[in-house]
Amino acid sequence: MLARWIPAAINTRPTEWSRAAIGMALGTMFSVWLCSQVYGLEVAQHLIGPLGASAVLLFAVSSGALAQPWSIFGGYLCASVVALLVAHVLGRTLGSACLAAGMALVLMCWLRCVHPPAGALAATMVLADPSIIALDWQGVAAAMLAGSALLASALAYNNLTRVRYPKRAAEPVAVIPADHPPVDSQAITAEDLKRALEEMEAFFDVTPEDLEQLIHASERHAKRRSIAEVLSGRR
Repeated sequence: MLARWIPAAINTRPTEWSRAAIGMALGTMFSVWLCSQVYGLEVAQHLIGPLGASAVLLFAVSSGALAQPWSIFGGYLCASVVALLVAHVLGRTLGSACLAAGMALVLMCWLRCVHPPAGALAATMVLADPSIIALDWQGVAAAMLAGSALLASALAYNNLTRVRYPKRAAEPVAVIPADHPPVDSQAITAEDLKRALEEMEAFFDVTPEDLEQLIHASERHAKRRSIAEVLSGRR
């Protein structure tokens, strides 16, 4: 039981950690600076928590489904709008902040833009300081400006450092004619993985295409290992 608490090894190099850390720092700084130029430093500093959490996703795990452009853009929009609605109706209390975060999650699931830091943004917008309260509905624009600046930073920095972002859209699964059966009818495809994920009815921060590539890479390594074992057995 205790072994389950031990984290798995990270399959990235220290150079990648440094690349992501520099991008996170620069992106967060730029988004806070830009927001402060338009809405003031106090407003920008109040949003730095959700922005920092989003930066971890956008720069360190940019291939994840929760870090794609629609996730952060739609997530920030859902969170800020829901937060201000709840604040106007129920007031700015701890309970209403928690309710706003939960309602924002439901809306993000419906719009397919789940972005974890948006939950923090919803609570932050409800329990806001006077500078954000004074903005009223302009607070939505402040949050969207900061989030959009961070997204623009991720788009520029990741691609300049040879990390493809955003994730390429999934290619449609080719339909194989009935008179041309596949070579291996048991081979797992992205469509099979997509259906399996739907059956599990849970959140997984990975795309079927990523899983398919991982399976194929594992198969290649298994074949190489098998061939090496056969050759070593003949000696």
